[in-house]
Amino acid sequence: MLHYSGNWTLATEFIMVGFAGVQEARHLFFVLFLTMYLFTMAENLAIILVVSLDHRLQRPMYFFLTHLSCLEICYTSVTVPKMLSGFTGTAAGKTISYAGCLSQLFIFTFLGATECFLLAAMAYDRYVAICEPLRYAAIVSWGTCIRLAAASWLLGFLTPILPIYLMSQLMFCSSNVIDHFFCDASPLLALSCSDVTLKERADFLISLSVLLASSTVIAVSYGNIVWTLLHIHSATERRKAFSTCAAHLTVVSLFYGTLFFMYVRTKVASSMNFNKVVSVFYSIVTPMLNPLIYSLRNKEVKGALGRALSLKLFKES
Repeated sequence: MLHYSGNWTLATEFIMVGFAGVQEARHLFFVLFLTMYLFTMAENLAIILVVSLDHRLQRPMYFFLTHLSCLEICYTSVTVPKMLSGFTGTAAGKTISYAGCLSQLFIFTFLGATECFLLAAMAYDRYVAICEPLRYAAIVSWGTCIRLAAASWLLGFLTPILPIYLMSQLMFCSSNVIDHFFCDASPLLALSCSDVTLKERADFLISLSVLLASSTVIAVSYGNIVWTLLHIHSATERRKAFSTCAAHLTVVSLFYGTLFFMYVRTKVASSMNFNKVVSVFYSIVTPMLNPLIYSLRNKEVKGALGRALSLKLFKES
C-alpha cells in the first residue's frame, strides 16, 4: 500500500514478488518447499530430543549442536512460511507490512549472526578437544559452554540493531514491490528513494566484522588442529581425531561460502534472480542438510538415534 504525504508517495506495506517466473508451477514449488521445511523441522527436533534424552551425549560438543538445531528451526521459520503463502496466489500471501518487513529482516540477521558466532564457539571446542585433550574438561566446562552460547546469542542480537535503525530512516517511495521472497537488505535498498550510502557502508562493515571475527576464530582453531594432527604419528589416531571435526568443517564451508558471497558487497546486487537461488540455499537447503551431516558423520549421534528408535519400537511391540 502506498500512502501519500505531501509530494512523496510512502510505502506502508510491501508486496513480495517471490519466484514470479514459476507461477505456472507454483503448486509444485509449494509442495517442494513445504516438504523441505517439514523435513528440516523434524531433523532438528530429533537432534534436540536425542541429545537431551541420551546421557551419553551430555557433552559440550552436543550442547552446542542443540543450540545450532534451535537456530536452524528459527532461521527457516522466519522466511519459509511467508514464502509458502506467496505460492498460494492470493494478494494477502504476498503482502507484508512495513513493520513486519523490518522485523523479519532484524530476526533473520540476528539468527544469521548468532550462527556465525556459534560455529566459531564449536570450532574452539574442537580445538581444545584435539590440541589440549588432558585439559579439555577444565577449559571447556559447562560454565564455559553456557557463557559461549549466551555470548553468541547476545552478539547476534546486537548485530542488526544499527542496520535496522538506519533502514528505518530510509524513505520508500514510488514502488513497494520487493523482488525477493523475504525482506532482505539488498532488494529493500533498491526500492529506497533516499541516499543509501551510509546504510550500505554500515551493512558492509558490520557484516564484514561478524564474518571476519568468527571466521578468524575458526581458521585459527583449525590451523592449530591441523598442526597437531601433523605431529600425530599414528594414521589411525589422525583419522579418528579429524573425524570429530569433519561434520563441523563441512557445515562451516557451506554456511560461510554463501554468506561471504551474499553480504560482503558494497553495491546493491545486480542479479536478484541469482541472489534468490543463493538465498534459498543458505536459508532452506543448508538448515536441512546440517542435521544430516552431523548424524551421518557422527557415530555417537547415529547410535543415539538408533537406540531411541529401538526403544520406541520395543515399547510399541
